[in-house]
Amino acid sequence: MVKFYDSSYTYDYSFPAVTLAYFLRYPNPYSTHVLSTDVIDRHFDPETQTLHTTRLHLKKSKLPSAALKVLPRSLLGASGTGDSQSYILEHSVVNIKDGWMNTESQNLEWTGVLSVIERQVFTRPVNTIESLHGQRTAAMKGFLLPGEKTDVKTTVTLHSMIGENIRKRRAAKAAADAKAAEIEEEEPSKPGFFKSWSTASIQRSIELIGLRRAEKSQPNAKEGMQIVLQRLRQGGLVAVMEGMRKDREGVVGHGAVKATSNGGNE
Repeated sequence: MVKFYDSSYTYDYSFPAVTLAYFLRYPNPYSTHVLSTDVIDRHFDPETQTLHTTRLHLKKSKLPSAALKVLPRSLLGASGTGDSQSYILEHSVVNIKDGWMNTESQNLEWTGVLSVIERQVFTRPVNTIESLHGQRTAAMKGFLLPGEKTDVKTTVTLHSMIGENIRKRRAAKAAADAKAAEIEEEEPSKPGFFKSWSTASIQRSIELIGLRRAEKSQPNAKEGMQIVLQRLRQGGLVAVMEGMRKDREGVVGHGAVKATSNGGNE
């Protein structure tokens, strides 16, 4: 079973501004859970006129209590309080000339429990390109032009493999037990059906938990982008970099306060 989440949104900013904000969106006040971002690879393809970037994000999160009830913390890599960290691999392809950017992010850990793939498509509306024809030089200089917009469509795919993994282990054990005890083929049918149903329920539960988290996190991601875009509009790259510095200091300061209040054990 696979769960989907999708949404569409329009930024009241030019396509160059939105794509720039995407690469400068961490940290912001809505992304204090992002611990670090590293560029693994970046290259420009002259034939297709596209910029390809691969980045690695380290994020922390607090696992929902519902997930901890379904699965043990040790399996999820979480601490006793439910705190966890994971790496997110992000690929992006940008074509400034034609006005589109495709991105794909996916978790690298616990994929057997829940695989999460987020895809985003950023596009410059065709009518915007036509109405602002001849102003492209100004757009590239300031990144911002009145009336320009950028559309974005987000799709999140969630798939839990834990049900399949449990069923495989149970099937292997059942086959071994059947062979050892020389059980008749008809007898395991009813318990086998029950076990299949129970693992499917676990799988559905994990995917639903992931879906609810995606529904909650997407608005925050949008607000984070808005913060970066506002800084870009107000003071350009200088304002964006200054905002990133303050956000980073705020995250570090908050962590220091938590460590002190907990006797330094956090």
